[in-house]
Amino acid sequence: MELRHLRYFVAVAEELHFGRAARRLHIAQPPLSQQIRRLEAELGTPLLERSRRHVALTAAGAALLPHARRTLQVAEQGAEAARRAARGETGSIAVGFVGSAMAGPLPDVVRAFRAACPDVEVALRQMTTAAQAAALRAGELDLGCLRPPLRDAGIAVAPILTEALVVALPAGHAAASGEGVDLAALAGEPFIMPPRQEGEAFADHLLAACAAAGFQPNVAQTATEMSTVLGLVAAGLGVALVPASLASVPRPGVAFRPAETPAPAPALTLALAWLPANLSPAADRFLATARAWAD
Repeated sequence: MELRHLRYFVAVAEELHFGRAARRLHIAQPPLSQQIRRLEAELGTPLLERSRRHVALTAAGAALLPHARRTLQVAEQGAEAARRAARGETGSIAVGFVGSAMAGPLPDVVRAFRAACPDVEVALRQMTTAAQAAALRAGELDLGCLRPPLRDAGIAVAPILTEALVVALPAGHAAASGEGVDLAALAGEPFIMPPRQEGEAFADHLLAACAAAGFQPNVAQTATEMSTVLGLVAAGLGVALVPASLASVPRPGVAFRPAETPAPAPALTLALAWLPANLSPAADRFLATARAWAD
């Protein structure tokens, strides 16, 4: 039994007229009559009583009609569910993120995506850049929001934010009273920095900024998470170089000041990353939302 046979039957049963049913279905009347007879032959019983001026349901036809309607409705619901999944409007995605992304675009992107695709479940997981790259390869993440560059050429990367570095100072620090901070003047200060790890370029980026200012930082403490870095700065244990987006969120005990250098300090990039072969329609919609935010 084919769905089209049920669709033809329902049209005739509701119109009780082959001509009107054919027009409703946008087919000719003879093929419609032929398909109804095939359905009757398959079921082994007449579904319709026919005469020149009269079409009526038989007892078998009346019994079939509600089931045919439900079958067609379920089939259409299934087809629509498939179309919505193909458009990325349903399903679930796992998105990794570095901690500093929460002070940048990630909340806005997630909010916009959830407004556009409320039936997609979004699971956010805070992870380092290297851990995200490994999770993307393992199929544990659909997307990563991280700090490039990545050493894995198979992972695609789309920058969504480029930002400067700023200096995070204890609120009582002498340099906190100025508009900006000469980075070279911090050469003797204790620094709070992320540890240098395989697959993590952020620490190397900060060291390069200090080298461009003519010194190697005195690393007094290391911390992976930006919230911990700022907590150590607030405790007076040192100064830090952090992404400028963190300065948009006031932190008690911490003063943020632009870093002044003879040459422009290298900019930081925040990007979305994914494995092209694993990009689901829902993840692709999320990526498009992030790109729209970046534009």
